[in-house]
Amino acid sequence: METVQDGVKIKLKFENFGVSFLPDRPGGTSVEALGEVNMTVPDRQVFSVIGPSRSGKTSLLRSINRLNDLQPNFRASGNILIDGSPVYGSSDIDVTVLRRKAGMVFARPVVLPLSIYENIAYGPRLAGKNSKSELDQIIETSLKDSYLWEEVKDRLASPAVSLSGGQRQRLCIARVLGMRPDVIMFDEPTSALDPVSTAKIEETVTALKARYCVILVTNNVKQAARVGDKTAFFLMGRLIEYDDTSKIFTTPRDERTENYITGRFG
Repeated sequence: METVQDGVKIKLKFENFGVSFLPDRPGGTSVEALGEVNMTVPDRQVFSVIGPSRSGKTSLLRSINRLNDLQPNFRASGNILIDGSPVYGSSDIDVTVLRRKAGMVFARPVVLPLSIYENIAYGPRLAGKNSKSELDQIIETSLKDSYLWEEVKDRLASPAVSLSGGQRQRLCIARVLGMRPDVIMFDEPTSALDPVSTAKIEETVTALKARYCVILVTNNVKQAARVGDKTAFFLMGRLIEYDDTSKIFTTPRDERTENYITGRFG
């Protein structure tokens, strides 16, 4: 069921969502990474997530497409809804489909030891798309949407490892786009990039919101202010507040938010 809030479609909803990791050995202590997160994420906007290290930002992202499931000591409580459908608690959930629906771009741009073309075609092929004309269209559209097409269109057969760091990150974005997701999640996508490459990634992120729900985890508060439509601040595994980015950065409700965005800690 589609949910609308203030005239905007809600893509994700967190309901008392929590993340903990059980001890690795008997007598150990469980670690709570997130506790009782309640918030909504709108469609076709950039939703920035900020906070100091170990505040739960990455755990939040990895919970949306259940990458945390790969850790045997992971436990989730509450739920996350995507388009009204629960991510947890049902045996009917196909995690493979979920991960196509909610694609993720990581901090370090890791490309496959294949050509530029085959890096993007790899996922669609696994999903059963083998028509060359269809793959050609997916590759071209994905590269255009990631602002990389003009730079690589004449060398699609070249090894992806020949690309620069910024180009590799945009290729990783194109690889996610090739799976036709509904949600695109970025985990510190510019942390290892130079200012020019960072600007291109930010331009790409801003353009993608025209068709996707975009979630951007960043330690760069200025970046969050530049590209975020809404911003959430996390501290020590707790959601402190979330609101329109302009309000978070000018009139935050919580003193801890103000202290963080003004650089007093973090």
